[in-house]
Amino acid sequence: MKAVDEPLIIYLQKIIHFAVRLLAILMTFVIIWGVGDVVYELYKSLVRPPFMLLNINDILATFGAFMAVLIAIEIFINITIYLKEEVIHVKIVLATALMAIARKVIIFDYDKLSPHYIWATAVVILALSIGYWLITIFGREDAQEPQ
Repeated sequence: MKAVDEPLIIYLQKIIHFAVRLLAILMTFVIIWGVGDVVYELYKSLVRPPFMLLNINDILATFGAFMAVLIAIEIFINITIYLKEEVIHVKIVLATALMAIARKVIIFDYDKLSPHYIWATAVVILALSIGYWLITIFGREDAQEPQ
């Protein structure tokens, strides 16, 4: 009897598949909630004095909120691809991580951060970028062997 034919494994796979579907539903609610939060925060910023003007902090906060929603959408895409193919695509996960770190950099308050923290973030970005590049170059099925 193969492990895949094992009734317990089949049952556990069904449970995991259900859990992933539930995560997709919950992520949809998070995305809708996030869009509502972006609208609300933008509205609050625009109606307080000076009326209909945004300062740089308002703009950066809005960018951060937008990026949070986009990250949630990327995670939703990861979930739906997993549901379709039951495989985790490393390229999409790396792209999501790059977007998340980009959001972090956008909302950095450089006056309050230590240089070590900024350099560490730069190293993470570099590592993720190199990983994404390597997956793009060598992860394709039609990629040729390096000579």
